[in-house]
Amino acid sequence: MHLASIRLVTNQIDRLVVFYTVLTGVTPNQPAPVFAEFRFGAVALAISDESVIKQFNAGAVVAGANRCALIEFEVDDVEAVLMRLPERTKVVMQPTTMPWGNRSLLIHDPDGNVINVFSRPQG
Repeated sequence: MHLASIRLVTNQIDRLVVFYTVLTGVTPNQPAPVFAEFRFGAVALAISDESVIKQFNAGAVVAGANRCALIEFEVDDVEAVLMRLPERTKVVMQPTTMPWGNRSLLIHDPDGNVINVFSRPQG
């Protein structure tokens, strides 16, 4: 078994696609207006409109209701990511060095999903 993807469900797919394109610098594959996928090696971050879930997945997910998971991106320079965030991005925690050495920035995407942008200690 391997982790294939994490999917975010939204009512504002265009806004989330733009946000994650700016955040990651990755151009998504968007085979339909209601679905986009950002590839990171063997794992993907997928985004779909809630209408897809209602039509094909029995309404099992509610758009924008996540408050129990972190989406985490490892980067070389946390402060550089902070400087290029889309305007009006909610910063939950400014860059902070954690007790285990990671440098971490917590933000919300436009739907309120929590994102941890972090770097590991050098050396």
